[in-house]
Amino acid sequence: MQSFVSTSTAKFQSIPVASGRLLSLDFFRGLTVAAMILVNNPGDWGHIYAPLEHAPWHGWTPTDLIFPFFLFIVGVSITFALGRPDGAREGVIIKIVKRSATLFLLGLFLNFFPRFDISIVRIPGVLQRIALVYLACSLIFLKTTPRQQITLLVILLIGYCLLLTVIPVPGVGYANLEPETNLAAWFDRTFITPAHVYKPAKVWDPEGLLSTLPAIGTGLLGLLTGTWLRSNRSAAEKIAWLFTAGCLSTLAGLIWNGFFPINKALWTSSFVLVAGGLAMLGLALSYWLIDVKGYRRGVLPFVAFGVNAITVFFLSGLIPRIMNMIHVAQADGTEVGLKEYLYRSFIVPLFGNPVNASLAGALTFVLIWFGILWWMYRKNVIIKV
Repeated sequence: MQSFVSTSTAKFQSIPVASGRLLSLDFFRGLTVAAMILVNNPGDWGHIYAPLEHAPWHGWTPTDLIFPFFLFIVGVSITFALGRPDGAREGVIIKIVKRSATLFLLGLFLNFFPRFDISIVRIPGVLQRIALVYLACSLIFLKTTPRQQITLLVILLIGYCLLLTVIPVPGVGYANLEPETNLAAWFDRTFITPAHVYKPAKVWDPEGLLSTLPAIGTGLLGLLTGTWLRSNRSAAEKIAWLFTAGCLSTLAGLIWNGFFPINKALWTSSFVLVAGGLAMLGLALSYWLIDVKGYRRGVLPFVAFGVNAITVFFLSGLIPRIMNMIHVAQADGTEVGLKEYLYRSFIVPLFGNPVNASLAGALTFVLIWFGILWWMYRKNVIIKV
């Protein structure tokens, strides 16, 4: 992979990133995807360290930041993919729609597999939300200016806040932010129906319809960040203002939390600002260290995750399900899925603490994927969706 950046500088210089890719962006994407795989594949769902779990409702944990970080990165990536001279060529919108449809269908396939029961399949999901945010942000990027994008972001965040805190929920009679009686949950029950939402929640979906609107706001923060990074300003100015914007966004979200609580499941406006601000800070730090200062040690393993992000996310969700379809007999005569059998046989005996064993199982899964992705990276095998 070619870095379009000087690898060693005594002081900040202007960096031509109007085309090509930022190594720091691939690194940040890869770090996010690796973290996503880690939290999605514990050895034992009953034993997980608190920071690796989602907040029960209001509030946030490090795990809650992973998905919005990825959507933020989607927004940044759009500016590099569509901001090139050929970005406005005829047919680009058709390609955007096709890619969005592919992402949505991949997510739907994961929800179908292995039962393929259309009567109870979950329709929303992570890849489905990525598809919708990518579609909306791509079209917004092509059709609007950065000033208009800021205006749209403000309208989305304030409008969503008013929807959930002012409009009475049908059948309930008042606005509220409780799990099953808020307006977003009502939308899911009404337009998706309980049979097709997230089964543990039963009557609402964490990637539901209404909460996709502020999720688009997360993508818009990425668009604005990517546009800033692609500008002709000096690296010092880019980094200084990006750190400033990240701090201000995080602070604004924490203040808004007092009125509209940070909540990942509802994707509240305060959550958008806090997660988006922290993502700006993370990308700014990565950009400074990797693309400006030329720091490379420990970077490439995460780049390997980053360049095949959707592929590894999809397969890391599919393969464990296939493994658990293969039943293996245990010493007591019972049968368990192959994945669980391997975990119980080779991971659990090495750790006395079940929480440590669960974490070790997740890390083992990540390391296996690193081996696969590192080979793909060295062979320049990049699967584009």
